[in-house]
Amino acid sequence: MNQTMSSRSPERHALTNFSASNLVKSDFAGVIAHKGQFKGSGLHGSDFSGADLTGSTFKGSDVREANFDGANLTDSSLSTLDLTNASFNKTILVRTNFSKSELVGAKFTGVRLTDVTLTMTDLRNTVFEDCVFDGVDFKDSDLSGKRLDGQTFIGVKFEKAALTDVSFKGATFHHVSFHPGFTLTKKYYRMIKTICFDGATMDKLTYALLKGMDADLSKVTVI
Repeated sequence: MNQTMSSRSPERHALTNFSASNLVKSDFAGVIAHKGQFKGSGLHGSDFSGADLTGSTFKGSDVREANFDGANLTDSSLSTLDLTNASFNKTILVRTNFSKSELVGAKFTGVRLTDVTLTMTDLRNTVFEDCVFDGVDFKDSDLSGKRLDGQTFIGVKFEKAALTDVSFKGATFHHVSFHPGFTLTKKYYRMIKTICFDGATMDKLTYALLKGMDADLSKVTVI
């Protein structure tokens, strides 16, 4: 029995290792590829819709215009990628790590991001529609000028994130933290003052934190 399992192991590994491969416009729709390896690969326009990619690693690859609609990216790592115009409609994102990746035009629609990290990522031109951010950490990421109106934020950390002129109109906040990652400075206070919270709803702790930073909370509802 052990010999049989051992002989199959390399085959299983080969079927999930797609590193350094030219896979432009490949069809991965609905496949199961746990712990898949996509390092240094050409994946421009590939279709991963409905695929189970749990625990997979995407690194240093061209993933422009890829389709991840309905895919399962639980415990997956996506770093130093070009994800320009990629689609994430109702994608399963749990403990997924995005870092140092290009997300211009990438669109997240109807997604619940759970314990997701977005580290050192430029999100200024990324689209988020009808999303719930649950335990998300925006660390060292740039959200300047973003409109995140009507979104829900639960246990989210904006640590060392650039938030100048961000709009949270009508958003919902529960235990959300804003911190520069260092001693509070006049520059950070000025940035907080540029954020629009009009019509937002937030818990008392989040409200107190932002009030202490002189944020304009005149049109906020406290729950």
